[in-house]
Amino acid sequence: MAGSRTIQLGLPDFTGATRRIILWNLVAFFVYLLATSARLGGLVTLFDHLSLRPEMFLAGHIWQPFTYSLIHPSVMGTFFELISIWFLCGFLEGLHRDRWVMSLYFISVLGSAATAILLYGIGSAAGYPPPLVPIYGCMGGIFGALVAIGVLHGDTQFLVLFVFNVKAKYIAIIYALLAFASTFGEYRLYAFAELGGGLAALLYVRLARQRGPGFILSERLYGLRNMYYRWKRKRAASKFQVYMKKQGRTVRFDGQGRPLDDDSHDDRKRWN
Repeated sequence: MAGSRTIQLGLPDFTGATRRIILWNLVAFFVYLLATSARLGGLVTLFDHLSLRPEMFLAGHIWQPFTYSLIHPSVMGTFFELISIWFLCGFLEGLHRDRWVMSLYFISVLGSAATAILLYGIGSAAGYPPPLVPIYGCMGGIFGALVAIGVLHGDTQFLVLFVFNVKAKYIAIIYALLAFASTFGEYRLYAFAELGGGLAALLYVRLARQRGPGFILSERLYGLRNMYYRWKRKRAASKFQVYMKKQGRTVRFDGQGRPLDDDSHDDRKRWN
């Protein structure tokens, strides 16, 4: 974790992953704005279908988890979301790699969608479906970035309201508590989605660190490959035991398919 320091209220450099994320959201916002202003009903309806509605996702709208974060119907809401992305993702990008920040953002966005869908599915199966509200905007990605800063750079102090220096980890905790409190209101599905984005970011930070998801995937693939090789070795050892038994000889193998006999019993360390 980085040492304690004070960050003045200013925006980081507009580069890399931060710039791409903001530009994507800006383009989507202006397309929606133009469609609304021109009263293009068909296009507006299309944008309505791009927001996340768990009941529609379960009915076949499988693209919604990938598109809902680009839907911004409010000018002020969009402004604050994009400023937050600029500040938080820009801060992270100054300390981590471009690809790491991009992966963190999208994993948080998908984590938010998965949480909302899972909660709706469980509630519906239990007979208590949550109130149906469309989920849109990139608050899941923003909360994910905030959680990452709180975990990795929690002692960093931010200047809040031009007056108070507050450590990043406390800001993340306060935001999480506010989101949790919202789970008792009408928009509980939206609040749970935000918390899901933060949880996805936490898992990503703990598992990937600065090496990114590619490192995790390669480790999993190596693990599967080694499991396959161990299975093949045990299978071959079993067949060899049967063959040798037919020849009137007995051979022994350990649980990993490695030979154990009087000559090699004391030298098993060579196989470790």
